[in-house]
Amino acid sequence: MKTKNTVQVWDLPLRLFHWLLVVAFLIAFITEDDFLSLHVWAGYSIAGLLVFRFIWGFIGNQHARFSDFVCRPQQSIAYFNDALMHKAKRYIGHNPAGAVMVVLLLISLLITTITGFAVYGAEQNAGPLASITMQNEGFWEEAHELFANATLLLVIIHIIGVVFESFLHQENLVKSMLTGNKRKIDKNN
Repeated sequence: MKTKNTVQVWDLPLRLFHWLLVVAFLIAFITEDDFLSLHVWAGYSIAGLLVFRFIWGFIGNQHARFSDFVCRPQQSIAYFNDALMHKAKRYIGHNPAGAVMVVLLLISLLITTITGFAVYGAEQNAGPLASITMQNEGFWEEAHELFANATLLLVIIHIIGVVFESFLHQENLVKSMLTGNKRKIDKNN
């Protein structure tokens, strides 16, 4: 619930994207070899969510737009160093470290999804990449597993970053991704 001391930052479409992506990735990761149909549907869900996020990154609300948070690597490095020194500036939207994480997660998920489609095409002769030949199956399988594991590592780093930032700025960032609201910036931040 929005109060006079909070501001809406994360709109409902972005929050739904985030939590549906969490669920879809978790399902895909857990079902990797045992439940192919469920794994494939989770992969298709992730692909659809990524398409939505890329579009929403251009037409969504201010803080959902890539133009609001994507920055130069030097800014992200400077922010990360400031955060380690406990003197990082608080941002209403994504901070520069969060911006890097969003970009890396989107890229890693995109590659994971594309390589997953290639594996599905090679093994099952199905899906959007059904024309992939069997001779490439091993390559696609290894690439898919590599990027799925890389995505999991990024998710773990993301969670650690969210916890760290929540303590650093005394703000429950998980709650803000549920409600959409964050504390307004005051002169002391």
